[in-house]
Amino acid sequence: MIFDETYTLMNNVEIPKLGLGTWQTPDGDAAYNSVKWALEAGYRHIDTAAAYGNEESVGQAIRDSKIPREEIFVTTKLPAEFKGYDIAHEKFNKSLEKLGLDYVDLYLIHAPWPWDKIGMDCTEGNIESWKAFEEIYASGKARAIGVSNFEPGHIESIVEAGNIMPMVNQINFHVGHTQEETKKYCDAHNIIIMAYSPLATGGLVEDEYVAKLAEKYNATIPQICIRYVIQKGCVAIPKSTHQERIIANAKVEFEIEKEDMEYLDNK
Repeated sequence: MIFDETYTLMNNVEIPKLGLGTWQTPDGDAAYNSVKWALEAGYRHIDTAAAYGNEESVGQAIRDSKIPREEIFVTTKLPAEFKGYDIAHEKFNKSLEKLGLDYVDLYLIHAPWPWDKIGMDCTEGNIESWKAFEEIYASGKARAIGVSNFEPGHIESIVEAGNIMPMVNQINFHVGHTQEETKKYCDAHNIIIMAYSPLATGGLVEDEYVAKLAEKYNATIPQICIRYVIQKGCVAIPKSTHQERIIANAKVEFEIEKEDMEYLDNK
C-alpha cells in the first residue's frame, strides 16, 4: 500500500511518500472535509501552512479523526514574509495553537523571500529564522525542519551559518518542471524533495502528452503524474477538495517503466 511507503529523512524520521496538500483550500468545511476524507482513505501525511489560513480546520479534522497522533505526519510552514529569530518562534507557537497540536512533524521556511518581493536577498533573515528552527527542533516540538522554494544558494547560506542541514525542501516539481539543479543538490545532500502541485496546479489534468501513458497503464492522468513524482524519489502532496479525487489520487500502486519515465522526463 502506498500509504505504508515512506522515505527516511537524514535524522531517521520517516515521512510518507504520499500526502494531502491543502494549498488554496479555504478554512472551514472545505479544509476540514478534505483532511477528514484523506485520513479516512488512508492518507497519513497532511501538509498545511500558516499562509493557507486553514490550520484551524486542518487541526480539527486531525483531532476529530481519533487516529493516534503519532500515526499522522503533519507539515506546516513559517509565512514567507516573516524573517527573523523572534518572529519565527512566535509564528511557530501560533501555528501549534491553531492546529491544536503539541508538536508538528515538519516545519518549513515557506520561501526564501516574501511572495511580493520574489528575488529579494533575505539571507540574514533566513539565517536568523533558521537559528530559531534549530531550537524548535531541539525542543522536540518539530520532529524535522526544512525549507520550501529554496534554491541551492539559499540553502548554502543557512547551512554555513547554522548547525543543521534542512531535511526537506518543498518545491514546485512535476512532469515538465523538475528543477534539475535543485533536485541534484538536494539528492547530493540527502535532502528529501517534497513536490507540491504534482499536477501543475491542474495544468496537467488534460495533458495529451501524459494522456498517452495514462491509457497504457489504465490510469488517470493525475495518477501518472503522482506516480512519476514518487518514482523520482520525491514526496507527492496532491491537493483536492473532492472526496472521489482524493481517493483516486492514492491509487498509484503501479510502476511506470523506465522508458516511460524517460518519456515523461522529456516533456
